[in-house]
Amino acid sequence: MAEEQFLTYKDRPLVRCGNTLYYGSMADKYVIMLQILSSKEVNGLQVADQVSVQLMHTDDDMKPKDKIVKSSQKEGLYEAMDLGAIWLERALKEA
Repeated sequence: MAEEQFLTYKDRPLVRCGNTLYYGSMADKYVIMLQILSSKEVNGLQVADQVSVQLMHTDDDMKPKDKIVKSSQKEGLYEAMDLGAIWLERALKEA
């Protein structure tokens, strides 16, 4: 059976489910959750406008509210991914 391949960004998995994206490995201590809050049309395509960024613990034993370490909101998916990548890299180095 072939191993399932994920889309990656900066060598980390990026998985999308509807308007929510998870960046990082669930096997690590932290992941980034990106939620597309609104989108706009640009040249006939829908693109993310407002995006919520959250650095989260992956520990299933924690309460959902306690899992969130950092949170922010950015304009556009690029800014959100850039911030998320920095947060995740720093958190994993400290872990």
